[in-house]
Amino acid sequence: MTKPQTLIIATNNANKAREFSAMLEPYGVTIKTLADFPDIPEIKENGITFEENATKKVTVVVEATGLPAIADDSGLMVDALHGDPGVISARYAGDHDDAANNAKLLANLGGVPDDKRTATFHTTLVALKPSGAKLVVNGELPGRILSTPRGENGFGYDPLFWSEEFQKSLAELTPDQKNQISHRGAALRQLMTKFDEWWSQA
Repeated sequence: MTKPQTLIIATNNANKAREFSAMLEPYGVTIKTLADFPDIPEIKENGITFEENATKKVTVVVEATGLPAIADDSGLMVDALHGDPGVISARYAGDHDDAANNAKLLANLGGVPDDKRTATFHTTLVALKPSGAKLVVNGELPGRILSTPRGENGFGYDPLFWSEEFQKSLAELTPDQKNQISHRGAALRQLMTKFDEWWSQA
């Protein structure tokens, strides 16, 4: 029988799973991901907001497993592109094709000067229990989009996203540095301030 301290992170992304595991380690929570539950139905991320997509994901997972779960929806909002790619960030140029997504972003920003390339990374986290107990938190990271990729770490748009705080791209930061400032890190810290109350609910 599954121990009650098992929590599913509704992702197949090993990088995301590691970030969650690091934050939740003090709670002794056993982290599972979608990779541990291959029979979970396909999740359609066709919402028009980050919260709607995260809620769709987490609801499917909880209903399929009977276990508490956390899902996130994250995206890059570029001011010069009127907030695009937004909720379709991972599918901007093809399904989870980082290189193609980055190439399309650079093409769409062709000719836009540095000072107009401002952008924000956004994460919405939705935690849900089988009882219906729900928790929603958000995190953001402001920055700007570089004209050429820099760095080998991270994933997604990290090589193009400039951190003013570190004066480096996110892909040039160590995992610990990225967690200090990242949108997901900010959302996770928000989650942690409310986790005890949510986790203790029936």
